[in-house]
Amino acid sequence: MLEGLPRAATLIQITSSTELPSLREKVILQTSDNLKLVGELALPVQNHPVATLLTLHPLPTHGGFMDSHILRKAANRLPALADIAVLRFNTRGTSSPNGTSEGSFGDGVTEERDLEAALAFLQSRNLSPVWLVGWSFGTELAIKYGYDKAIAGAILLSPPLRRANEKDLANWIGAGKEIIALIPEHDDYLPPEPARTRFSVLPEATIIAVDGAKHLWVGESSTKRVLDEIVRAVNPSKYPLPESF
Repeated sequence: MLEGLPRAATLIQITSSTELPSLREKVILQTSDNLKLVGELALPVQNHPVATLLTLHPLPTHGGFMDSHILRKAANRLPALADIAVLRFNTRGTSSPNGTSEGSFGDGVTEERDLEAALAFLQSRNLSPVWLVGWSFGTELAIKYGYDKAIAGAILLSPPLRRANEKDLANWIGAGKEIIALIPEHDDYLPPEPARTRFSVLPEATIIAVDGAKHLWVGESSTKRVLDEIVRAVNPSKYPLPESF
Protein backbone atom coordinates (compact mmCIF):
# COMPACT_ATOMS: atom_id res chain seq x y z
CA MET A 1 0.00 0.00 0.00
CA LEU A 2 1.29 3.49 -0.83
CA GLU A 3 2.13 5.50 2.27
CA GLY A 4 -0.46 8.14 3.10
CA LEU A 5 -3.36 6.42 1.36
CA PRO A 6 -6.29 5.40 3.62
CA ARG A 7 -6.90 1.74 4.26
CA ALA A 8 -9.96 0.27 2.57
CA ALA A 9 -12.97 0.11 4.90
CA THR A 10 -13.75 -3.32 6.27
CA LEU A 11 -17.25 -4.52 5.45
CA ILE A 12 -19.41 -5.83 8.28
CA GLN A 13 -21.30 -9.02 7.50
CA ILE A 14 -24.88 -8.51 8.68
CA THR A 15 -26.03 -11.21 11.11
CA SER A 16 -28.91 -11.57 13.56
CA SER A 17 -27.00 -9.59 16.21
CA THR A 18 -25.75 -6.77 13.98
CA GLU A 19 -26.64 -3.25 15.11
CA LEU A 20 -25.79 -0.66 12.46
CA PRO A 21 -25.31 3.07 13.15
CA SER A 22 -28.41 5.11 13.90
CA LEU A 23 -29.55 7.98 16.08
CA ARG A 24 -31.42 6.38 18.98
CA GLU A 25 -33.76 8.21 21.31
CA LYS A 26 -35.80 6.88 24.21
CA VAL A 27 -39.26 8.38 23.95
CA ILE A 28 -42.43 8.55 26.03
CA LEU A 29 -45.79 8.54 24.26
CA GLN A 30 -48.74 10.15 26.04
CA THR A 31 -52.17 8.62 25.39
CA SER A 32 -55.49 10.45 25.44
CA ASP A 33 -56.38 8.55 28.64
CA ASN A 34 -53.20 9.81 30.35
CA LEU A 35 -50.97 6.77 30.13
CA LYS A 36 -47.24 6.96 29.46
CA LEU A 37 -45.91 4.40 26.97
CA VAL A 38 -42.20 3.67 26.63
CA GLY A 39 -40.62 3.58 23.21
CA GLU A 40 -37.57 4.17 21.08
CA LEU A 41 -37.08 6.12 17.86
CA ALA A 42 -34.22 5.13 15.54
CA LEU A 43 -33.24 7.61 12.81
CA PRO A 44 -30.66 7.62 10.01
CA VAL A 45 -27.40 9.20 11.12
CA GLN A 46 -26.99 11.55 8.15
CA ASN A 47 -30.02 11.68 5.88
CA HIS A 48 -33.57 12.72 6.64
CA PRO A 49 -35.69 9.55 6.63
CA VAL A 50 -37.63 8.89 3.45
CA ALA A 51 -40.33 7.19 5.52
CA THR A 52 -41.07 6.06 9.06
CA LEU A 53 -42.20 2.67 10.29
CA LEU A 54 -44.60 2.70 13.23
CA THR A 55 -44.25 -0.83 14.56
CA LEU A 56 -46.96 -2.73 16.45
CA HIS A 57 -45.70 -5.72 18.36
CA PRO A 58 -47.11 -9.24 18.84
CA LEU A 59 -49.50 -10.24 21.63
CA PRO A 60 -48.07 -9.07 24.97
CA THR A 61 -49.84 -11.81 26.94
CA HIS A 62 -47.83 -14.32 24.89
CA GLY A 63 -44.42 -12.67 25.04
CA GLY A 64 -44.77 -9.92 22.43
CA PHE A 65 -43.18 -6.52 23.03
CA MET A 66 -41.34 -3.72 21.25
CA ASP A 67 -38.09 -5.74 21.36
CA SER A 68 -39.56 -8.75 19.54
CA HIS A 69 -36.83 -9.79 17.15
CA ILE A 70 -38.14 -8.64 13.75
CA LEU A 71 -38.97 -5.18 15.10
CA ARG A 72 -35.65 -4.89 16.91
CA LYS A 73 -33.75 -5.92 13.78
CA ALA A 74 -35.71 -3.42 11.69
CA ALA A 75 -34.54 -0.67 14.05
CA ASN A 76 -30.99 -2.06 14.02
CA ARG A 77 -30.67 -2.11 10.24
CA LEU A 78 -33.13 0.01 8.28
CA PRO A 79 -32.02 3.51 9.33
CA ALA A 80 -28.51 2.75 8.01
CA LEU A 81 -29.39 0.54 5.05
CA ALA A 82 -32.52 2.24 3.70
CA ASP A 83 -32.86 5.72 5.28
CA ILE A 84 -35.98 4.55 7.09
CA ALA A 85 -36.85 5.68 10.64
CA VAL A 86 -38.31 3.12 13.03
CA LEU A 87 -40.53 3.84 16.03
CA ARG A 88 -41.05 0.95 18.44
CA PHE A 89 -43.08 1.12 21.64
CA ASN A 90 -44.70 -1.08 24.25
CA THR A 91 -48.48 -0.95 24.19
CA ARG A 92 -50.27 -0.37 27.49
CA GLY A 93 -49.28 -2.73 30.27
CA THR A 94 -46.44 -4.27 28.23
CA SER A 95 -42.91 -4.77 29.58
CA SER A 96 -39.66 -5.33 27.68
CA PRO A 97 -35.95 -4.69 28.25
CA ASN A 98 -36.71 -1.07 27.27
CA GLY A 99 -39.18 -0.60 30.12
CA THR A 100 -42.85 -0.95 31.06
CA SER A 101 -45.73 1.07 29.68
CA GLU A 102 -48.44 2.22 32.06
CA GLY A 103 -51.93 0.74 32.06
CA SER A 104 -53.13 -2.78 31.42
CA PHE A 105 -53.74 -4.96 28.39
CA GLY A 106 -56.93 -3.89 26.60
CA ASP A 107 -57.40 -6.93 24.32
CA GLY A 108 -56.98 -4.78 21.23
CA VAL A 109 -59.67 -2.24 22.18
CA THR A 110 -58.07 0.50 24.30
CA GLU A 111 -54.85 0.01 22.33
CA GLU A 112 -56.42 2.22 19.66
CA ARG A 113 -55.37 5.12 21.88
CA ASP A 114 -51.82 3.80 21.93
CA LEU A 115 -51.69 3.84 18.13
CA GLU A 116 -53.10 7.37 18.11
CA ALA A 117 -50.46 8.50 20.62
CA ALA A 118 -47.68 7.08 18.45
CA LEU A 119 -49.04 8.79 15.34
CA ALA A 120 -49.34 12.11 17.21
CA PHE A 121 -45.72 11.80 18.32
CA LEU A 122 -44.52 11.20 14.75
CA GLN A 123 -46.58 14.13 13.52
CA SER A 124 -44.96 16.35 16.17
CA ARG A 125 -41.55 15.34 14.77
CA ASN A 126 -42.61 15.87 11.15
CA LEU A 127 -41.81 12.26 10.33
CA SER A 128 -43.80 11.19 7.29
CA PRO A 129 -44.91 9.27 5.34
CA VAL A 130 -45.79 6.77 8.04
CA TRP A 131 -46.22 3.06 7.43
CA LEU A 132 -47.75 0.78 10.04
CA VAL A 133 -45.83 -2.47 10.46
CA GLY A 134 -47.85 -4.87 12.57
CA TRP A 135 -46.84 -8.37 13.60
CA SER A 136 -49.51 -10.89 14.67
CA PHE A 137 -51.54 -9.02 17.35
CA GLY A 138 -50.05 -5.83 15.97
CA THR A 139 -51.65 -6.53 12.59
CA GLU A 140 -55.05 -6.51 14.27
CA LEU A 141 -54.46 -3.02 15.64
CA ALA A 142 -53.28 -1.88 12.22
CA ILE A 143 -56.30 -3.37 10.42
CA LYS A 144 -58.91 -2.18 12.93
CA TYR A 145 -57.62 1.34 13.45
CA GLY A 146 -55.33 2.33 10.58
CA TYR A 147 -57.73 2.75 7.68
CA ASP A 148 -58.77 6.32 8.54
CA LYS A 149 -55.43 7.54 9.89
CA ALA A 150 -52.82 9.72 8.16
CA ILE A 151 -50.61 6.87 6.95
CA ALA A 152 -49.29 5.68 3.62
CA GLY A 153 -50.17 2.06 4.25
CA ALA A 154 -49.80 -0.99 6.42
CA ILE A 155 -47.52 -4.01 6.23
CA LEU A 156 -48.94 -7.03 8.03
CA LEU A 157 -46.67 -9.82 9.28
CA SER A 158 -48.47 -13.09 10.11
CA PRO A 159 -51.97 -11.63 10.45
CA PRO A 160 -54.19 -14.06 12.45
CA LEU A 161 -57.46 -12.20 11.66
CA ARG A 162 -58.97 -12.99 15.04
CA ARG A 163 -59.80 -9.67 16.68
CA ALA A 164 -59.81 -8.06 13.24
CA ASN A 165 -62.15 -9.55 10.65
CA GLU A 166 -63.46 -9.11 7.11
CA LYS A 167 -65.62 -6.14 8.14
CA ASP A 168 -62.52 -4.38 9.40
CA LEU A 169 -60.68 -5.17 6.16
CA ALA A 170 -63.57 -3.77 4.15
CA ASN A 171 -63.04 -0.38 5.82
CA TRP A 172 -59.84 -0.09 3.79
CA ILE A 173 -61.68 -0.24 0.45
CA GLY A 174 -61.13 3.06 -1.30
CA ALA A 175 -59.03 4.43 1.56
CA GLY A 176 -56.16 5.18 -0.78
CA LYS A 177 -53.66 3.32 1.39
CA GLU A 178 -51.56 0.29 0.54
CA ILE A 179 -52.01 -2.88 2.56
CA ILE A 180 -49.49 -5.70 2.18
CA ALA A 181 -49.76 -9.00 4.05
CA LEU A 182 -46.79 -11.36 4.44
CA ILE A 183 -48.16 -14.83 5.11
CA PRO A 184 -45.78 -17.61 6.26
CA GLU A 185 -46.22 -20.93 4.50
CA HIS A 186 -46.35 -22.74 7.85
CA ASP A 187 -48.30 -20.18 9.86
CA ASP A 188 -50.12 -21.80 12.80
CA TYR A 189 -53.05 -19.38 12.62
CA LEU A 190 -53.64 -18.27 9.02
CA PRO A 191 -51.60 -19.95 6.24
CA PRO A 192 -51.61 -18.61 2.66
CA GLU A 193 -54.69 -20.22 1.09
CA PRO A 194 -57.14 -19.32 3.90
CA ALA A 195 -55.51 -15.89 4.02
CA ARG A 196 -56.24 -15.28 0.34
CA THR A 197 -59.86 -16.23 0.92
CA ARG A 198 -60.33 -13.96 3.91
CA PHE A 199 -58.48 -11.01 2.35
CA SER A 200 -60.55 -11.31 -0.83
CA VAL A 201 -62.99 -8.73 0.61
CA LEU A 202 -60.22 -6.19 0.00
CA PRO A 203 -59.12 -6.51 -3.65
CA GLU A 204 -56.48 -3.80 -3.15
CA ALA A 205 -54.55 -5.93 -0.66
CA THR A 206 -51.30 -7.54 -1.78
CA ILE A 207 -50.83 -11.04 -0.37
CA ILE A 208 -47.28 -12.39 -0.32
CA ALA A 209 -46.88 -16.05 0.64
CA VAL A 210 -43.42 -16.76 2.03
CA ASP A 211 -42.19 -20.30 1.44
CA GLY A 212 -40.71 -22.10 4.43
CA ALA A 213 -41.52 -19.35 6.93
CA LYS A 214 -43.35 -19.72 10.25
CA HIS A 215 -45.49 -17.36 12.33
CA LEU A 216 -42.50 -16.14 14.36
CA TRP A 217 -40.21 -15.59 11.35
CA VAL A 218 -37.37 -17.45 13.03
CA GLY A 219 -33.97 -17.46 11.30
CA GLU A 220 -31.92 -14.92 9.39
CA SER A 221 -33.39 -15.91 6.02
CA SER A 222 -36.89 -15.10 7.28
CA THR A 223 -35.73 -11.85 8.84
CA LYS A 224 -34.05 -10.75 5.63
CA ARG A 225 -37.15 -11.59 3.58
CA VAL A 226 -39.38 -9.54 5.87
CA LEU A 227 -37.05 -6.53 5.89
CA ASP A 228 -36.59 -6.77 2.12
CA GLU A 229 -40.36 -6.73 1.57
CA ILE A 230 -40.73 -3.75 3.89
CA VAL A 231 -38.06 -1.86 1.97
CA ARG A 232 -39.54 -2.87 -1.41
CA ALA A 233 -42.80 -1.19 -0.33
CA VAL A 234 -41.43 1.82 1.54
CA ASN A 235 -38.19 2.76 -0.26
CA PRO A 236 -37.84 0.55 -3.35
CA SER A 237 -34.63 2.28 -4.47
CA LYS A 238 -32.87 0.45 -1.60
CA TYR A 239 -34.28 -2.99 -2.50
CA PRO A 240 -32.85 -5.56 -2.08
CA LEU A 241 -30.93 -4.91 1.12
CA PRO A 242 -27.21 -5.70 1.12
CA GLU A 243 -25.82 -8.51 3.22
CA SER A 244 -22.88 -6.42 4.43
CA PHE A 245 -22.30 -2.81 5.47
